[in-house]
Amino acid sequence: MEKSTTEIFLIAMLIIFSLPYFVWRVAKADYYAPLVVVQIIAGILLGPGILGAAYPDYYKFVFNPQVVQSLNGIAWWAVMLFVMIAGVELDLKKAWEHRRESTITAGLALGTPLLFGCVAAVTFLVGPMADSAWMGTKAMTWQFILGIGMACAVTALPILILLMEKLGILRQPIGQRILRYASLDDIAIWGVLAIILLDWTRVGRQLGFFVVFAVMTIAYRKLMVALEERDRWYVALVWLVICSLAADWSGLHFMVGAFLAGAVMDAHWFNQDRMDMLRQHVLLVIMPVFFLSTGLKTNWTVGGAMVFAAAAILLLASVSGKLAGIHLAGKVLKWGTGEASIIGWLLQTKALIMIIFVNILLDKDIITNETFTALLLMAVASTMLTVPMVYPKLQKLKALISKN
Repeated sequence: MEKSTTEIFLIAMLIIFSLPYFVWRVAKADYYAPLVVVQIIAGILLGPGILGAAYPDYYKFVFNPQVVQSLNGIAWWAVMLFVMIAGVELDLKKAWEHRRESTITAGLALGTPLLFGCVAAVTFLVGPMADSAWMGTKAMTWQFILGIGMACAVTALPILILLMEKLGILRQPIGQRILRYASLDDIAIWGVLAIILLDWTRVGRQLGFFVVFAVMTIAYRKLMVALEERDRWYVALVWLVICSLAADWSGLHFMVGAFLAGAVMDAHWFNQDRMDMLRQHVLLVIMPVFFLSTGLKTNWTVGGAMVFAAAAILLLASVSGKLAGIHLAGKVLKWGTGEASIIGWLLQTKALIMIIFVNILLDKDIITNETFTALLLMAVASTMLTVPMVYPKLQKLKALISKN
């Protein structure tokens, strides 16, 4: 008996929600990775390079075009909500109060791995010695190199929050300092992405988007201040859709619009506990679909060994660049022993934001599926390194936790 699209869709949803959770619980992987990281890994395993290669008929049956289209719709809405929340949670006021320390640290934390990543891209992924499979067909060389460099520099603010909660330092002074640095870098990341996505054939539209967005933001902020909190939640969702639609129409990307929609909102407009709960519910209820749809974009055409080699090179560039930049900041700012190492390892966390970032690069054909796969593997590895590297250091330097 032939199954309907609805039944196959529900089979896919059953796999998405049950398999990662079962593996996470049975393997007791919480020390190395939060559930979201296991869900990302599951997305890779369920993609065409693993499940599709091992069981092609079953893969085509479950992830047929109709089901994938339905999953993509849920994934788009999930990531729009998540990116908006990330924008709302930016706290630039605290960064301004500590602007010298924050600017130096954030600048080096972003600039050094960006440089290392660009060098890795130039050396191994472009040029006469590189395989042509890495760069997208619509990319100019500078866009590709800058995109790879920025992927190496990204800090995943939402995952960073989860990991610091796990380590018990989120509400401590060191946790708040790290959030300041990550918030500044988050702004820079989306700014660089906007530069990468500039389309000179539609530059008028893009400039028009920013002008209209600025004017609309003034009116929107006045409206939000006048509303009661219960109404702000609904109006925020309308604002999210408008900004995402306008950004995508202009040739940027709907995720850029989603981030901007959140970034111009003040966190104090919303109850913090409810915002935390919304973030947790988005991660629980709909983001796993985004992780699966991300895994469906992976590709191993150039060979698994080549993809893993590229991932290892980019991981080395990313981690060493982040640690080098933070250690340099520590010397300039005269931090105590061990401080830079802890902060550097936490700030090199990748996962969600980098995955969102490289999804945009892939959608715009700046990178290929093979490069996307290597970057995805790099993001997972960097995130899984964080807690095992940081936890022992925190135990040795407990006095550092309360240092302002």
